[in-house]
Amino acid sequence: MNETIKKIEQWGRDKNLHTQDPKIQMCKTVEELGELAKSINRNDIEKAKDDIGDTTTTLIIIAMQLGLSFEDCVKAAYEEIKDRKGKLVNGTFVKEE
Repeated sequence: MNETIKKIEQWGRDKNLHTQDPKIQMCKTVEELGELAKSINRNDIEKAKDDIGDTTTTLIIIAMQLGLSFEDCVKAAYEEIKDRKGKLVNGTFVKEE
């Protein structure tokens, strides 16, 4: 995965995306999430696979624009949730307070 992230980051640099406003890239992320929602609602797993990849790519670019490592962001999120306790409520994990 790390190699793929590096390739996406290089693609972003090649397109000069790393110097752009992350607010604009965030709009692209929201667009891609909308496409993912549509794919899930239509039960189109192959399209959802592409949409997840597209959404992840936009997030990698945002991390670059903010001077962050995408991998560090994901690691930080995992550290926050790894010991979280809670329960499923209607298919959603609800954390304990």
